Amino acid sequence: MLRKASTTFLFSSAVIMIVSAVALYIYTSFLLKDEIEEELFSDKDRIERLLTDDPELKGIPPIMTVEKVNNPQEEQLVDTLIYDPLQDEIELFRQLSGTKMIHGQHYRVAVRAMVIESENILFAIVFTFLAIIFLAFVFLFYLNRSRNEKLWKPFFINLEKLKGFSLQSGTGLNFIESNILEFDELNREMKSLTQKVSADYGNLKQFTEDVSHEIQTPLAIMQAKIDTLINDQDISERQYGELSSLQDDIQRLKQLNKRLSLLVKIDNDQFTAEKMIGLDRILMEGIENLRELTAVQIDQNIEANVLVKIDPYLASVLFNNLLSNAIRHNMAGRPVEVHLTGESLRIMNHGDGPLHHPERIFERFYRESNQVDSTGLGLSIVKKICDYYGFVPSYSFVDGNHIFYVSFLG
Repeated sequence: MLRKASTTFLFSSAVIMIVSAVALYIYTSFLLKDEIEEELFSDKDRIERLLTDDPELKGIPPIMTVEKVNNPQEEQLVDTLIYDPLQDEIELFRQLSGTKMIHGQHYRVAVRAMVIESENILFAIVFTFLAIIFLAFVFLFYLNRSRNEKLWKPFFINLEKLKGFSLQSGTGLNFIESNILEFDELNREMKSLTQKVSADYGNLKQFTEDVSHEIQTPLAIMQAKIDTLINDQDISERQYGELSSLQDDIQRLKQLNKRLSLLVKIDNDQFTAEKMIGLDRILMEGIENLRELTAVQIDQNIEANVLVKIDPYLASVLFNNLLSNAIRHNMAGRPVEVHLTGESLRIMNHGDGPLHHPERIFERFYRESNQVDSTGLGLSIVKKICDYYGFVPSYSFVDGNHIFYVSFLG
């Protein structure tokens, strides 16, 4: 803002200087020309009076010439080039000439004034004016800039405090006071607004955590009761199937609750344990854990010492979600391929065909398949984590392979 104000001041000053200089040049030039012509008329009149007393009066070339002529001539006022013996060069003169009948004889009187002298005066006046007004503008520029910086200093300090404000800190904002009424009103409004936002955020966070926690108890009770019923010898096969289906629904509900809670925590910026960690180590741990749970072959090509600044828990969630998705949708008997470098992660699995809507693959609750054990949140969590750390996830289908690619370079 200060730079813009300074630029506007400089631009306005330059325009004022140019317009003022042009106006001064035109007006001064007009005054000098009028003064020269007035002086020429006065000199011509004096010479004509002298000729009345002394008809043999001689001129003083090139300033004044007097000669006898036979015919009268009209009075003329022109610019002319005449050799000046004193300067030894041709100079521009303003000339007034005309005839006068004196004692029955026509005399042609010509008086001249050197134009170059008036131009020197004109340029000296304009140059002096420009120098003075330039120095005045420079002085005003730095005075205005210094004054603006002092006036706006409290605003910029409070702005930096506002930029550093975090709902996670749990502390309010303390703006510095100024002697400017508008700034103080803005500070009061911003302080009131941030307090309200902090209170709303705290209430929402507490509500989310309470819901997430409290739902676990009834789910655990339901799970225990179903286990008891299943272990009962008297249930029929149909009842066993229905109870097993209820167990799957409860597990899916637990996963759904867990993943929605994770998305809320990411949105609320609750993961602050960022540090440089080795992604290769976390990825290999995730692969080893999955190998214990699945028979799908996982081929890995992992570069050593891939260091990226990220929360370790979110890194583990990112890898597990991508690996679980690849294993779940992999063609039977074909391996899942994992490739990690310092710049990117690529996970590839074989599939029957391309997705119907690949542009929606990272949307919440979007599922291409009808698998009941899928919550539709795994890849949306991947996208959320990538957005949180500036990574760029992408999907493609090439030569019968589903390829998920994450660029760590943004």
